[in-house]
Amino acid sequence: MARVAVFFGGRSGEHEVSCVSAVSTLAALASAGHEVVAVGIDRDGEFHLADPTATPLVAEGPTLQLEVPGGRLLGHGRPVEVDVAFPVLHGPFGEDGTIQGLFEMAGLAYVGSGVLGSAIAMDKDVAKRLCREAGLPIGKYLVVRGGEFQTAPGDTAGRVGSDLGYPVFVKPANLGSSVGISRAEDEASLKDSIYAALDHDRKVLVEAEVKGREIEVAVLEGPRASVPGEIIVKGGWYTYDAKYRDDATRIEVPANLSPAATATVRDLACRAFTVLECAGLARVDFFYEEGGRGFILNEVNTMPGFTSRSMFPMMWAASGMPYAELCDELVSLALAR
Repeated sequence: MARVAVFFGGRSGEHEVSCVSAVSTLAALASAGHEVVAVGIDRDGEFHLADPTATPLVAEGPTLQLEVPGGRLLGHGRPVEVDVAFPVLHGPFGEDGTIQGLFEMAGLAYVGSGVLGSAIAMDKDVAKRLCREAGLPIGKYLVVRGGEFQTAPGDTAGRVGSDLGYPVFVKPANLGSSVGISRAEDEASLKDSIYAALDHDRKVLVEAEVKGREIEVAVLEGPRASVPGEIIVKGGWYTYDAKYRDDATRIEVPANLSPAATATVRDLACRAFTVLECAGLARVDFFYEEGGRGFILNEVNTMPGFTSRSMFPMMWAASGMPYAELCDELVSLALAR
């Protein structure tokens, strides 16, 4: 069994989501026989030795530092020896290669993709370009950069109207959990949406709306794909509230797909995992136009929501790997890398 430090919290707008995910992860790792340490990262980026039994988890407690090199946690009496870091961190600073680089310098094994894979998948524009180059199906989108939009917002709106039409979805290039995403139905709402997205990132994606089912696949290193699942949102799209607060959102695992469609989407998910240099785990999200273009890749998430009721663990549970076993497998993959 390993000594596992679960890192949670972080500096991004997805701080609370990370705290929720880490509760289940800590319990599952402990039940699998691992020694667990909870390392909370507050909004200023400071590490704390947190209480692993607290619900909800809070990024508070004695201040810690990660020894570089060495990989020990220092600052609370005797150094805490750690075998593996399990970063249950979503968004910038935790999922974009930043903390992965710190773990690399410390010589500490860690769960999930490395610096390159994390950074690529986090930038939705770069990820889409690489996947499109590899022949994967990508929807139509435009990239808007803050400087050019501030200078000539009308030119940007003109490009969107002529190249994509309306409605469109506007999203920061480097966030997740639907943070900062808006649906724009005309030029006025487009400009408002871009300004809102620029509060989170200097680069923004404007994507043509795809009218299709939302299908997701969980992938483990290998790559190995789970059975697909489906998100069913009543009366709208998959907003932050729909993901975490709205009981009307329904999840179906496995998704109601034909055997042929299931095989296709699992293959596409594994190809995307490989193309983006992912490792450990990723959730690959698609739109499915039945009778149209088929599966269209939406995005790849290298550290998806990780509660026992989140899509990634649910899809693996339906594939025969329960939650605690899944966490244990991820630790084993990290140690074997």
